[in-house]
Amino acid sequence: MELKASLMYLPTSIYRGWAYALIPTSSLLLSFNAIAAERVLLKYGGLSRSVAVDELTTLAETGEASSSLQALLETAGEEPETLRQGLTEELEVSPVLLDQILNSGPGEWALDRVGEAIHPPSGRASRQALRSAFVLSASDDNQVTPLEVIQNYPTAEVQVEGDRLQDTYSQVVEVVDDPASLLRDLDFGF
Repeated sequence: MELKASLMYLPTSIYRGWAYALIPTSSLLLSFNAIAAERVLLKYGGLSRSVAVDELTTLAETGEASSSLQALLETAGEEPETLRQGLTEELEVSPVLLDQILNSGPGEWALDRVGEAIHPPSGRASRQALRSAFVLSASDDNQVTPLEVIQNYPTAEVQVEGDRLQDTYSQVVEVVDDPASLLRDLDFGF
């Protein structure tokens, strides 16, 4: 009888054990998801201004620049439309394939290039942070834009070198579209 009674409670104790194991994990995932860029230190040469990510989102969606963003762009001699195009360049790719590519030699090279344009204010780029932002951006719709990478960057503030953004992002697009082309361009004998 005692054995039968203890077996009855076995599934309940297993479920409780799993629940206790999953609670800290789900909290970690929720807190990780909560860390995302809210502010951007947007730089053009020696000029810089801190703007909300929402201001860049509005520019990308509507073409309307906030007054502070407009002032920076005018002083830098840049057109809002140029920044808008740089923020909305789309790359279609599955998150699984993107992760595989970004974990390869050419992918890491591309992440290093993008890290020159999108990085934490400390200036020290992190491949892992960029890779995470790219893959997270692709996870919901199989598309990535520089704006999504900025939005998903896992720090509260991110620095964006506006004058380098489009060129460096285009390098990632090239690597993802044709990884072998980078190896040929770098003269690895392919």
